Amino acid sequence: MARKALKLASWTGVALAASGFYLYSNKYLDPNDFGAVRVGRAVATTAVISYDYLTSLRSVPYGSEEYLQLRSKIHDLFVSFDDTPLGAASLAQVHKAVLRDGRTVAVKVQHPKVQSQSSKDILLMEVLVLAVKQLFPEFEFMWLVDEAKKNLPLELDFRNEGRNAEKVAQMLKDFDFLKVPRIYWELSTKRVLLMEFVDGGQVNDRDYMERNKIDVNEISRHLGKMYSEMIFVNGFVHCDPHPGNVLVRKCPGTGKAEVVLLDHGLYQVLTDEFRLDYCRLWQSLIWTDMEKVKKYSQRLGAGDLYPLFACMLTARSWDSVNRGIGQAPVTATEDAEIRNNAANYLPQISQLLNHVPRQMLLLFKTNDLLRGIEAALGTRASASSFLNMSRCCIRALAAHKKKNSRSLFRRTQISFREAFNLWQINLHELILRVKALRLASWVLALLCRLLPTSY
Repeated sequence: MARKALKLASWTGVALAASGFYLYSNKYLDPNDFGAVRVGRAVATTAVISYDYLTSLRSVPYGSEEYLQLRSKIHDLFVSFDDTPLGAASLAQVHKAVLRDGRTVAVKVQHPKVQSQSSKDILLMEVLVLAVKQLFPEFEFMWLVDEAKKNLPLELDFRNEGRNAEKVAQMLKDFDFLKVPRIYWELSTKRVLLMEFVDGGQVNDRDYMERNKIDVNEISRHLGKMYSEMIFVNGFVHCDPHPGNVLVRKCPGTGKAEVVLLDHGLYQVLTDEFRLDYCRLWQSLIWTDMEKVKKYSQRLGAGDLYPLFACMLTARSWDSVNRGIGQAPVTATEDAEIRNNAANYLPQISQLLNHVPRQMLLLFKTNDLLRGIEAALGTRASASSFLNMSRCCIRALAAHKKKNSRSLFRRTQISFREAFNLWQINLHELILRVKALRLASWVLALLCRLLPTSY
């Protein structure tokens, strides 16, 4: 079994490196990690920025009035343009620039030939995955190809990214801690995206937060609230929250901690049926209702592998799931157990990923990236964060019931039930805080007794 897994890793490694995509994991292969590739792309992209504008506008008829207007605009666009990119990835890189009207902007430019190369990459991936299937029939990775075919065209059209950014900014407008950079549509195209420049430190940079007096626990809570709202309430989920795409800063106007969400190319839209079942599953996991954990896991395609599915969702052992995921934090022993089991259950994991709804795949990836951030900050999910998730689930399920109820009396009943459930959660959270304060006071008193008094 170990030899098969090793051979499989070799095959999939080749497939992923060749295509520039990654498999569900918290480590991914990125061709840009190789210095020569990064330097070559930087030279090709930054030599003349106007080239990228012009090549991105190939659909505009040459010599037409629109073409001439755009071409003249490019030469007169920037007062300054930093040749060194702020960041580079497999599809594009971002530069800081200043427009002639004084606005500081971030310019996202797609690498040359990415559009034409992408179809070849997907074809190569498909061939290699089929080869793996022939060698090891128990491993199922065609879902990887299917997801690439669906998502890559969306990521290659930066206009789609701009629309996603505006949608999520409107959707989460009540979160005063969230900043989504404004899109400058008049200067954006399919391959070039101009947006407001927003500075900050990466969300996993504890040193930056300490220097700027930003509370890591507050940032972790903000991320949890933001993603719970996206997943459970709205069903529109930013699926690439790696540290380079999530910045933190002190808001210049208020001085409060702020989360800056970047790179809106990849979103997952959840159907209402999936979203509500996912709500009910998380409610069951949070409140340790194991019969419903089984029921809703199976409704989401897990079948008899529902214990593995629950463990993958929560990143907890099956014993912890049965005891209650909010009862105790993850220990080093449990972490090691999870890693060992992941290797031992690779065929079952592969089977599960092939059978769950496609919507689940990007949620797995999103959950994994968020846990990586929590691990870097030392703020692994607590009882309080699970209660925030539960609030969103309650609101989402109540909204669905009210939407489908024609009776005013019934809608009033649902609203009262919703308010009561939210009150219960608030009470439970208050009790947890009181217990935490009492424990802290007890520890402090014990230390005062044990430590010698100095005069």
